[in-house]
Amino acid sequence: MAELLVQKLQSFPRSIRVPGDKSISHRSAMFAALAQGVSRVDGFLPSEDCLSTLYAMRAMGAEVREISRSQEQGMSVEIGGCGLRLRPPAGVLDCGNSGTTIRLLSGIIAGQGFEAQMIGDASLSKRPMKRIADPLRLMGASVEGQGEKICPPITVRGGQLHPIRYELPMASAQVKSAILLAGLFAPGVTTVVEPVATRNHTERIMSHFGIEWWREGPEISVRGLEGRPFAARDLVVPGDISSAAFWMVLAAANPGRELLLENVGLNETRNGIIAVLKRMGAEIITQVQSADGEPRGDVLVRGGALRGTRIGGAEIPNVIDELPVIAVAAALAQGTTRIENAQELRVKETDRIAVVADSLRAMGATVREFEDGMEIDGGGPLHGAEIATHHDHRIAMAFSIAGLMASGQTRILGSDCIATSYPGFEGHLASFCAAP
Repeated sequence: MAELLVQKLQSFPRSIRVPGDKSISHRSAMFAALAQGVSRVDGFLPSEDCLSTLYAMRAMGAEVREISRSQEQGMSVEIGGCGLRLRPPAGVLDCGNSGTTIRLLSGIIAGQGFEAQMIGDASLSKRPMKRIADPLRLMGASVEGQGEKICPPITVRGGQLHPIRYELPMASAQVKSAILLAGLFAPGVTTVVEPVATRNHTERIMSHFGIEWWREGPEISVRGLEGRPFAARDLVVPGDISSAAFWMVLAAANPGRELLLENVGLNETRNGIIAVLKRMGAEIITQVQSADGEPRGDVLVRGGALRGTRIGGAEIPNVIDELPVIAVAAALAQGTTRIENAQELRVKETDRIAVVADSLRAMGATVREFEDGMEIDGGGPLHGAEIATHHDHRIAMAFSIAGLMASGQTRILGSDCIATSYPGFEGHLASFCAAP
């Protein structure tokens, strides 16, 4: 089991360029594979999760050609699409640790004329898929899995779908996207009703590929394509704001420090981390440079004396992936921070509420855990500790940031999970640990 040793902050680089956005990379591979013709994707994130999606699309008939790959620029890849109709995979589709892969692929396979089985690692095999099974079954697909929660491995058998109007029982961009993807293969209009707005990458990429969809209040609708394929289009994946969030918190918690994060995605349904850190006392300046498909630009963070805040309600879907590192920011801030309405954290790669609370306590913070969140008394000194990641990449990276702000040494056990979303993280971390 790999481990990462983190010492107290030694230096501060002027700028960092984070790798490509994970959510957009997943969707770019899927839509390019369904398109008619060849799409070029630049900035694709070559992480384990996104490669799981890319390999799955290749296994179902897409032609994939890697053009280049680097830590700074990510991966450039050409994807030859199948014109909506994929082919049955020769074996199981391995989704690794990626919930996005297995849930969105389920929506695509539901509209195909074949059966496919999807598997995952030990962590993914514990994650509930009933939330996608229910609406896809209503549309006419067969979805079978393990136990009452329909955990992986799951088998999806596609067929003739019909449109539905589906009210999400909880806010979930993955469930919304699975239904909209299935809706492309159903005649008429498929509608998803959100309790609160979630990230809109699927809607944006549908616009990019010329697919008709619309929003009316909480309702998002797509018109089925009736077998008419959409044309391939090139696209650029911006840097992942969820990856940038780790360095935003570090800069924000260090008064007098300044850090420029380059080419970051600034989608309005993903930038809640910026609003939270501003509310806590950081100065953050964004400069949008491009809005082609997805807005992106540079983010300058100036540190300040952070203070506690309250995070909950409609804000949660916008910061759900960043909550582990926001909890670290709370431990470094003066006063009390309360995170609520975040029960979704309990069914991520691990139970993130329990693991974050236990890990902060191990480093000396006072934390009160609730079913849907936690309360953190900040401002006290943190000390190094041994942190078990439980194979969760965001836990590993969040507590690497905590380690930079703690006395002594912090050991991150099972740090190999970082590769699922942020190749190159260890190199960026080392630039803060090096002697000035």
